[in-house]
Amino acid sequence: MIYTDREAVICDLAETYGIYDMGSLPARTVAILASGLRDNSRIKMKLTGAKVENDLLLLAYAVDRLGILIWQQTKDGQRGRNQPESIAERILQGDQHKRKVHHVSAYRTVADFENARRRLMRGAEAQ
Repeated sequence: MIYTDREAVICDLAETYGIYDMGSLPARTVAILASGLRDNSRIKMKLTGAKVENDLLLLAYAVDRLGILIWQQTKDGQRGRNQPESIAERILQGDQHKRKVHHVSAYRTVADFENARRRLMRGAEAQ
């Protein structure tokens, strides 16, 4: 843990146990205390790659599902239009939610694919 983010471990030990000088403790004691930190501590979230706490993510998913249920009762929902944006996905993706959505195409033959590829390549060269 210390090799991953020493400052996060120091902050977590200070916040949780009131330990401000972990160097004054035996390494084994520091290891035991660090392993006992909550799952939402700075270092454990960093080690697991979690961007937000599980409780917040579960609440966001619950709100998303409720929004879908309400949307389905509207005319747009019955026609499959204007689906509400997922709050949970925005939380997980951060600024990436603004990225472009690419159109996926399927082709019946190799010739169809080659023709489409040529058109795309010509368009890229013109830019």
